[in-house]
Amino acid sequence: MLNNSIGSAEITVVVPVFREAANIRPLVAALEQALAGRLWEVVFVDDNSPDGTIDEVRALAEADARVRGIRRIGRRGLSSAVIEGALSSSARFIAVMDGDLQHDEERLGDLIDALAEDRCDIAVGSRHVAGGDNSGLSNAWRHMLSDTGIRMAQALMRVNLGDPMSGFFAVKRDYFNRIAPRLSGQGFKILLDLILSTPHRPRVLEIPCRFKPRVAGESKLDILVLFQFLTLLLDKLCGGWLPVRFLTFAMVGAIGVLVNLAVMTLLHFAGQSFIISQSIGTLAAMLTNFMLDNAFTYRDRRLKGVRFYGGLLVFILVSSIGGWANVGVAQLFSAEGGGLDEASVAGALIGVVWNYAVSSTLIWRP
Repeated sequence: MLNNSIGSAEITVVVPVFREAANIRPLVAALEQALAGRLWEVVFVDDNSPDGTIDEVRALAEADARVRGIRRIGRRGLSSAVIEGALSSSARFIAVMDGDLQHDEERLGDLIDALAEDRCDIAVGSRHVAGGDNSGLSNAWRHMLSDTGIRMAQALMRVNLGDPMSGFFAVKRDYFNRIAPRLSGQGFKILLDLILSTPHRPRVLEIPCRFKPRVAGESKLDILVLFQFLTLLLDKLCGGWLPVRFLTFAMVGAIGVLVNLAVMTLLHFAGQSFIISQSIGTLAAMLTNFMLDNAFTYRDRRLKGVRFYGGLLVFILVSSIGGWANVGVAQLFSAEGGGLDEASVAGALIGVVWNYAVSSTLIWRP
């Protein structure tokens, strides 16, 4: 039976999803119970999942006008998915939650009521206040990643927030729309991006909630997510004047330098000549940088198959040219009377800008 009786929704629940086909119907059923008596809709933003997630959404939408789906092709990332879903809403309130059934949908009403009563600008479902529960994190590794991120975020925030890593929160639509142009859209922690992008100190209210164990699908939390989180913090520290992707590219480059030094040192102690040690170390750094950039910096443009190997060859060529440019600029600064440190920094900056510009336009082009 077609349900078209919702009128204009008062609440839009934005749910970014990837490979969550098995959780779509249970989540909609849970929302129906949690938001009974309210005018609501749910918008699933799917990053072209291969498991048919969007098909499940569309099948439900045919029978229930409260269910909508946005399928994104060529774009990836939780934060940007939330932004697109929120900007598609005409509701008064926007709630954000994951599609894995781990967030406590029973507290949605409390989050919305806190906004409706103007007790806050952002209502956060918190695992780290009295009455909250974090036991749904599946293992010690996930606990470590979450706790590390929380401590780093709290060092930067202007508000007292116990759970800045929460992905379960609600905000007034007009408030979100004002902040949206300032959001980086990068990474997996849209709440932190929202708080750090607000020009004034936001009023934040934490409401205790349970973080439940995952029933179906698999967790997306890994070391790359923490790395992406670090670039978001760097972006906010720089005031947004450096692109997040460039910051990530530079961080990957720094890892490559460490790899180069480690390999070169090991080979040197093993009795290899400086030229052989340096050459192998440089190649190892290039391979490391390429794989990390492909997996993380350009995650939304990831190369696969034949394009992966073609991109690798071009990357090695580009990095080699960048290395020669680095040396040339350093020599130029030194000849003009600059100190060794100044010359090295100038050469490194030219090298990383060259590599980034060519990589973004030639290898991982949009």
